[in-house]
Amino acid sequence: MNQNERKTVMRRMVLLIAVAALVMGLYALRLIFLQLVNGDEYKSQATNTTDYNFTVTAARGDIVDSTGKRIATTTTSYNVVLNKLQMGDEDLDSLLQRLVELFEKNGESWTDTLLISQPDAAGNYTFTARDDSSSDQRQLTTMKENLGLQQYATANDVMEMLVEKNNLQDLPLRWQRTLAGIHYEMELQAFSNVNNFVMAENVSDVTVATIKENSLSLPGVEIVQTSTRSYEQGDIVPAVLGRVGKITAEKWKVTDENGQVTYPLRDKGYNMNDVLGISGLESAYEDELRGKDGVETITRNSDGVIVNTQLTTVPEPGHTVQLTINSDFQRAVNKALANNIDMINRTYNTGNMKAAAGAAVVIDVKNGGVLAASNYPSFDQNLYATQYDEYSADPSLPLFNRSLQGLYTPGSTFKPAVAVAALDSGLINQYSTVNCTGVYTYYKDYRPRCTQHGHSGNISVVDAIKWSCNIFFYDVGRRLTSDVYDAYAYKLGLAQRTGVEVSESLGRLTTKNDSNYNTSLDIQAAIGQGNTVVTPIQLATYAATLANNGVRYRTHFVKAILDTNTGEVIHETQPEVMDVVEDNGTTFALVRQGMKLVPSTITGKISSYPIAIACKTGTPQRSETYAPGKHYLNAMMIAYLPADDPEIAIGITVEYGGYGARTGDLVVDIANAYFAMKDGTLEVDPYVNPALSADPSDDTTGAADTTDTAGAAQDETQPEQGSAD
Repeated sequence: MNQNERKTVMRRMVLLIAVAALVMGLYALRLIFLQLVNGDEYKSQATNTTDYNFTVTAARGDIVDSTGKRIATTTTSYNVVLNKLQMGDEDLDSLLQRLVELFEKNGESWTDTLLISQPDAAGNYTFTARDDSSSDQRQLTTMKENLGLQQYATANDVMEMLVEKNNLQDLPLRWQRTLAGIHYEMELQAFSNVNNFVMAENVSDVTVATIKENSLSLPGVEIVQTSTRSYEQGDIVPAVLGRVGKITAEKWKVTDENGQVTYPLRDKGYNMNDVLGISGLESAYEDELRGKDGVETITRNSDGVIVNTQLTTVPEPGHTVQLTINSDFQRAVNKALANNIDMINRTYNTGNMKAAAGAAVVIDVKNGGVLAASNYPSFDQNLYATQYDEYSADPSLPLFNRSLQGLYTPGSTFKPAVAVAALDSGLINQYSTVNCTGVYTYYKDYRPRCTQHGHSGNISVVDAIKWSCNIFFYDVGRRLTSDVYDAYAYKLGLAQRTGVEVSESLGRLTTKNDSNYNTSLDIQAAIGQGNTVVTPIQLATYAATLANNGVRYRTHFVKAILDTNTGEVIHETQPEVMDVVEDNGTTFALVRQGMKLVPSTITGKISSYPIAIACKTGTPQRSETYAPGKHYLNAMMIAYLPADDPEIAIGITVEYGGYGARTGDLVVDIANAYFAMKDGTLEVDPYVNPALSADPSDDTTGAADTTDTAGAAQDETQPEQGSAD
């Protein structure tokens, strides 16, 4: 390379360096301008985003039996949810129409509680609220109030307002009604940028797939995985478990007598479309079962573009509620009760007045835990929603929780309470006797009778319990007075809250304050008649108190609260003494001695059972008569066993069952199931549960026919007064 060429290369290099320096200088100036001069402005634009928080519902806790078998659990389902934030500029009504068409094609339903029909041929609407439904009528009233209409507004008035309010005038009438219903639901759920709208629940896999495949044409339409209550053992104490349901308008918005409006559930962290327990244990343990909801945060910038979606708070499942009930034992008791009722019908009853219903409750004597609470007939939780109309129309009342809500005259099962009162107060002792002549002659104008079954003449308290002598308890009850024996009956657990976690009937005893009180009523009450009514669970609690020598424990269904993830016990129910009858040394020993002798007076399996059983039968009269002076009878029973070291106590009622002794075989069947459960040999076919319906061979159960002799003993003397066993 010569010198001239060398000079040319140098000039070019200098030029390139100068150009490069100029470019770099310009970039440097630009950076200075961006960062120093206008830095704050651009930083603000870059960070101008908004976070929107949405609730992620936590899974509801399980309800399990005493061995850990699941009774109520949660299953995964899918909801169709509208997210207004993600819809952008999409026309809402057009989107809703496409969704409804998709739902109709796949046989899905969508949220619509507007109690108005589709228009008729003339374009008129009618209310669909049922006149006999208080819930429908309340909902109709609330709807008119929400819309600012008078209560006399017609269905056409309501629709006119909704159509105008939501600008639906240009749509066909069918779409006006359909979209008006959806818009009304959106308003109830406060649909907004921060509140999603649940349009359809528990949709099929086909609908899930279709919506996901068409996601581009359905902006803001999301498939959200959620939890649905399901029942793996729907036949286990369904009335005690209770139900879950959507939050109603009345519970969400509460107006007191002063017109003050509050939102108690919102204040507790609920959303309007949440599910909560509405009855039974599902309601009583709502706070434990509910869990803690999570939070999903969606971030959108100033241009409306979603820049981030993340789960900022992980949902925590609710706690597990463990019951004292063993589901296999419960099912065995269900079957035994149904078989006993069937036996009574086949052996004793004819005609239409069948022994069509009953209840049996079994309690752990040592701690008050309920081991079984059977109702006949009963129902299946899994069929409740689809067969509610059939259940509610059934005259045998399968939805009625007889074991806790049924009120029954106790009959002679009340006599041990009178015996405890008389012995403990010192009115009588083990040597005291009453002369049973078959007719109580103390009153000149009132002569109640005794059947003198197995006895006559002077009789002591032990034999009076054994043979159920009416005369003995008439006389002792008269001298004791109802004031005294009622006080003991309350302490023993009758007409008293048992302490269970769910709703129970209180019942009542016959008192001197009763409007129809007279001396004859006072002595009738001493044999468990009069105005006295108690529940089967009270009878079982009472039997357990007698077995415990006067110590009454709180009756309960829940054994423990468990951590769902680890199974760790968070809280365990401890035995709780509710009341004590102080024993003077012989009171309960004598009463228990008499009850231990009762099985020997009963024909059937109970008289020869190898393990000693203490019991007391009852045969109270019902108000209905099948002939002049001849009343239908219920069969009642209390029992505990083993008699010398009690473990379980039992309370039984069979409506129109006749004599209480007819339930003796039921006590034995329950005992057999209990001991089989203890040694691990109890086998029960799941869901083979005759208690779910009345006797299938009899289509007249529950019907009344006061001309036949059903419900009365056909092989025993019908009592003229009070009860006989």
